[in-house]
Amino acid sequence: MPAADDTAPSSPAAVVIRLVEEVLVGGDLKALDQLYTPSLTAVARRWIAPFRASFPNMSMEIVQLVHEGDTVAARFRCSGTHLGDWHGNAPTGRRFENIDEVYFFTFRDGVIANAWGIEDTLERFHQLGLSS
Repeated sequence: MPAADDTAPSSPAAVVIRLVEEVLVGGDLKALDQLYTPSLTAVARRWIAPFRASFPNMSMEIVQLVHEGDTVAARFRCSGTHLGDWHGNAPTGRRFENIDEVYFFTFRDGVIANAWGIEDTLERFHQLGLSS
């Protein structure tokens, strides 16, 4: 977890924590307007809303946050139950557990201006029984 001074309400690390707790886990998509630049908010919503609809009970553990300059690198573990269509697959009712994700968030004026990440989607498909 980040150092105590790195979780001040306006720090980049605190913004990533809010993203996880309020939006990804909590489902408050309106909070995106406070966390992203206006041009990136719509992009984030187009990715997050369908994922939350597919896995409405998702949980995400913050494994590590590293804040340097205007960038936060974050490692997460994500779990959830497949209860809605996802990538053209009907709900299976199956659960995926502890899928690794790593993201880099770049900040401008205290909000996320760019995000890039990788997720172990193949393992997610495997755990849901959607791949051989």
